[in-house]
Amino acid sequence: MLDIKEVLENAKTIAIVGLSEKAGRTSNRIGKYLQNTGKYRVIPVNPTVDEVFGERSYKSLLDIPSEIKIDIVNVFRRSEHLEEVAREAVQRGCGAFWAQLGISDETAAKILDGANIPYVMNRCIFVEHQNYLY
Repeated sequence: MLDIKEVLENAKTIAIVGLSEKAGRTSNRIGKYLQNTGKYRVIPVNPTVDEVFGERSYKSLLDIPSEIKIDIVNVFRRSEHLEEVAREAVQRGCGAFWAQLGISDETAAKILDGANIPYVMNRCIFVEHQNYLY
């Protein structure tokens, strides 16, 4: 488990896995909110789009250049995809792992525990940002 307030206060770069370019999607609204705080750089991870919010989109966490430090991986994919994303987060050396509301997976949690990557699942980063930082 991670210290939500500490992670949100110290993060600079958030990679959002499943970030949609469609304005009506929850991932888009939350990604835009995070970017608009002026505190975070939002890196889109979505193999079906080239760019979101003026940032290049990457096919996977592993495709993001190594010189970009990822403080939080925020996941907007179904629970059955969490194990794969957790393995990529470990391989990439990400700081923290955040699965959005309604998304969780025990195998992913074990993978993250084994790599000492703090994580939270089934919680909304927008709601928690509002609760802890405003």
